[in-house]
Amino acid sequence: MGDIMYKNRNLIANHIREHAAIYFFMLILFLIGIIFGAIIVNSMNFIQREDLFFYLDRFFGQMMDGTIADSQEVFKSSIFYHLKYLLLLFLLGLSIIGLPVIWVMLFVKGLVVGFSVGFFVNQMGWKGLLFAAASIAPQNLLIIPAYLIAGSLAMIFSLTLLRKLFTRRSQQPILQPFAKYSMSFMTLLLFVAAASLVESFVSKPAMQVVIEWIYQ
Repeated sequence: MGDIMYKNRNLIANHIREHAAIYFFMLILFLIGIIFGAIIVNSMNFIQREDLFFYLDRFFGQMMDGTIADSQEVFKSSIFYHLKYLLLLFLLGLSIIGLPVIWVMLFVKGLVVGFSVGFFVNQMGWKGLLFAAASIAPQNLLIIPAYLIAGSLAMIFSLTLLRKLFTRRSQQPILQPFAKYSMSFMTLLLFVAAASLVESFVSKPAMQVVIEWIYQ
């Protein structure tokens, strides 16, 4: 058992070293998305911010009234969304022309996170930061790494297909790389399932506590 774990760690370490540039590129792309999201918040005019805050305030009221879906419904919705997202990245990795879409998806994910946190902080100050820490941070500690890894794996596999298409190695079987690619995504499904559990049974109650404290 120990030898297997040691071998797997070596394989993962070698994989990361070999494709470090791709993982770094995806991380930078995501961070640029966060920065752009924060910039969009700051570029909004007063009326646009007030309109958005009106819907946020109504959401807060629904949370306090208990009219928002229960934790089990949140879990079902969350895991279904993440499964679709990972499946799309997986399929895009099977297509050479899917590369730009993979980049856009990671950029947009960063933009959404940056905009959400930036808007909460902009409108509510340190209370908004506390709300973001309760509602966004817990599940994203798992989701963001999973998405970054999934996007990187999709890009790596897509580039592998591209190399096989334009080099003499194009006749080599693709079955083994495809099997590893598929198994990696199966593992990532466990991460997003765990993130959905956190979002449903940790973030949602924490968010309710923070909202009730804000409106005291």
